[in-house]
Amino acid sequence: MAKLTILGSSNAIPSQEHENTHMVLATKNHTILVDCSGNPIVRLQTAGINFQNITDIILTHFHPDHVGGLPLLLMDMWLLGRRTPLNIYGLDYTLDRAEAMMELFTWKDWPNFFEVNFCRVSESPFAVLMDNEDVRIYASPVKHFVPNIGLRFELKEEGKSLVYSCDTEPCSAVFSLSQNSDVLLHEASGDFSGHSSAAQAADVARTANVQELVLIHYPTGALAVGDLLAEAARKFNGPTRLATDFMVIEL
Repeated sequence: MAKLTILGSSNAIPSQEHENTHMVLATKNHTILVDCSGNPIVRLQTAGINFQNITDIILTHFHPDHVGGLPLLLMDMWLLGRRTPLNIYGLDYTLDRAEAMMELFTWKDWPNFFEVNFCRVSESPFAVLMDNEDVRIYASPVKHFVPNIGLRFELKEEGKSLVYSCDTEPCSAVFSLSQNSDVLLHEASGDFSGHSSAAQAADVARTANVQELVLIHYPTGALAVGDLLAEAARKFNGPTRLATDFMVIEL
């Protein structure tokens, strides 16, 4: 059975109980980290996930709360003896900047550094980001301040689908990705430019015939506002919950 572990659930401003949004999808043969914020090694250890098992990283977009932990993760993997290759996926815009960020640390001079493959994703709707024996992943551009992708994971053995909106205003791409999905993780930062509210996330869940809605990337700590579940319930009558750090969703 595949499972998704939420490593962080907050929007761009984390709190003591909520790290910036990032997560791990573990399938039979692959362990995929989606975004890379904070101190990833510590989050993975707390979640009981061996960093050596990470096969792939998907960077949705180049904002600090989504890529800021990448240099630290790669350095820690290297210092802790990783030798197996690692694939990093993203749009040209994202990977160009991620590579430039790593160059500032002269990472190619680190001795015996493991192989890193930067895998560039097309900006076309429903571009196939990954297709292996466990999962097929589609990426579509969504509406944010910088080039960004939403993701649809289709789990082959389980016959289940999981969608992650990432940071986005309401847009047709998220609706298309979400069609008839089993679980939709949708951001709920608020109704303002580049983002969506809980009610807007619920609109997507209802109109796309989603089975379960999980709200993520929402304001936390002192910045938390309102009852997001109640807000969503006015638009979507299916199961809805708030993502919390180290929550596990079995698929």
